[in-house]
Amino acid sequence: MVKHWRVDREEKYEIVEKWFLKDLEMIDGKEADTDNPYFDMHFHKVYNMEAYSCASKYTFARTLNKLNAMYLKKDFKIVNFDDTYLNDDSFWSSSNRDFLVVMRVCFYASNLLCLSLCRFS
Repeated sequence: MVKHWRVDREEKYEIVEKWFLKDLEMIDGKEADTDNPYFDMHFHKVYNMEAYSCASKYTFARTLNKLNAMYLKKDFKIVNFDDTYLNDDSFWSSSNRDFLVVMRVCFYASNLLCLSLCRFS
């Protein structure tokens, strides 16, 4: 965990705490259906964390999942995350998630509009 602050125009970083991926048992996104940046990391102790944004929370979880798959291959739980955004093979995953969420909403809205204009006999 890194502490970040600004002094005049210079940015400072300080390593506050370190964890090993092998000790991570679970990441709990708390609420998969809401847009919140909070999550818990379960080691020997539970750490409450806040990401910069919900998109960065998902990026962090995807990164840990990839690192685990590449190096440790251990049973690693990621709970209370939307699987659609968690998997990189998903059509909706990209580095620009906010735009894709809006695209998805527009896609569903246009489908509803088309269905409402269709005449059923």
